[in-house]
Amino acid sequence: MIRSFHPVSITLVLAILFMPLSPALAGDKKITIPAPGPTDSCPVCGMFPIKYPDWVATIVYKDGHAHHFDGAKDFFKYLLDMKKFSGGHKKSDIAAMAVTDYYATQKIDPKSAFYVIGSDVLGPMGHELIPHPDMYDAKAFMKDHKGKRILTFDEITMPLLLGLDKGKFLLK
Repeated sequence: MIRSFHPVSITLVLAILFMPLSPALAGDKKITIPAPGPTDSCPVCGMFPIKYPDWVATIVYKDGHAHHFDGAKDFFKYLLDMKKFSGGHKKSDIAAMAVTDYYATQKIDPKSAFYVIGSDVLGPMGHELIPHPDMYDAKAFMKDHKGKRILTFDEITMPLLLGLDKGKFLLK
């Protein structure tokens, strides 16, 4: 006896097998975020992030508005003092965020990233939080570039950021 399959079942299976994997389905940490335009300026320092594509961090709001930053340091300054920098936006208005992975120069989720401080690599604003998608890359970077500490999203504080501005690295 030959078993027949419903045409909808075959179509569904074929669609699933051949559909391109989105970053979310692939388990990849890449995020689709708009690139900064030529007139977009960092709301923290006023620099133009488009000049520093390997360092860009971005916040996209539910209303479609995006803020771009010239590095993770200003991105975190913004998040930690939104009242000062956001022009009325709230954390609850945020739809998506991304920082740029140092090695791959691709957008990654800032909440799952690992950040190295105290290295010999300087960003557009001097000493910087250097984002990595995983601990393996962060440790490799730390070894290769004389990093002092690896941090997670929740470990980053305003005193730490202000210390980076002065070339001081708050160590545990």
